[in-house]
Parts: sequence; structure tokens; C-alpha cells
Amino acid sequence: MSLSPKQINTFTLFKLPSVYFCGVRVKSISDTSCMVSVKHRWINQNPFKSMFWAVQGMAAELATGALVMSVIKESNQKISMLVANNKASFFKKATGRITFTCTDGDKINKAIKESIEIGEGKTCWMKAEGVNKDGIIVSVFEFEWTVKVKKHTT
Repeated sequence: MSLSPKQINTFTLFKLPSVYFCGVRVKSISDTSCMVSVKHRWINQNPFKSMFWAVQGMAAELATGALVMSVIKESNQKISMLVANNKASFFKKATGRITFTCTDGDKINKAIKESIEIGEGKTCWMKAEGVNKDGIIVSVFEFEWTVKVKKHTT
């Protein structure tokens, strides 16, 4: 694995400060999965005494995006990444600690390899499920990532 949770969490402090200050943290990352956690606190609450939906989205996006970043780093290629679409479903109030897990590392690895081989952009839908401390799903986010090898300019 080319990126560690500490490296990604430090990255968020400097490049995604709202993620960092809302308490979103990568807990583990492997070739195939990433786990991100965030605790319901004053800074990330909504008026209904639960976690604001956008904070859940930040955690879910990081669970998918960290896998994309890791595969890009391992490829040793200049590759752009961007979210083209997203979908979200909410099932229960998000209170306490919510853990988002994405297990789509193989899917993004395949998309990036294909993009490198054909020299064109590829898309890949990745899902992150958020569960509370009791293992109950509170929300599910899906992100359509686009990846494309950057052209060399001379």
C-alpha cells in the first residue's frame, strides 16, 4: 500500500481543512478497501441532533477517494481524478461514531489500468457504507470517479 492513514490525514489538514476539522479520519487502507471514521460532535451537527449530511458525504467520499489516490500513486503516472456524479441514501440518524467503508479498490485499480492502456478517461462507480457503533447502516454514498492520464506537453 502506497499511502498510509497518517499520510492521508495529514493531507486533509493542509488540502481539505473542513474534512480535518470536522473530525473525519482514515482509520485503515489496503489495496482493496478503506475505512474512514467520524464522530458526531458540535462542529459537524445539524439542527436535528445528528451529523450533518455533508459531513457524512465528506467521510464517504474520502473512503472512496483515498483508494483512487493510492492506486494513482502506485501507477507512477500523472492521472487526474474527479467526481462526476454522486448518489446518497439515508436510513437512520447519524449519531455517535460513524464508520464508512469502501471495498471497491479492485474496481478503481481496473479502471486506472484501462485508462493507462488506452490513453483515454475511464469512469468507476464506488460505494461507501456508513454504519454506527451497533453495525446499523445509517447512510450509503456512491461516487462516480473519472480518471484520465494527463497528456505530456512539450
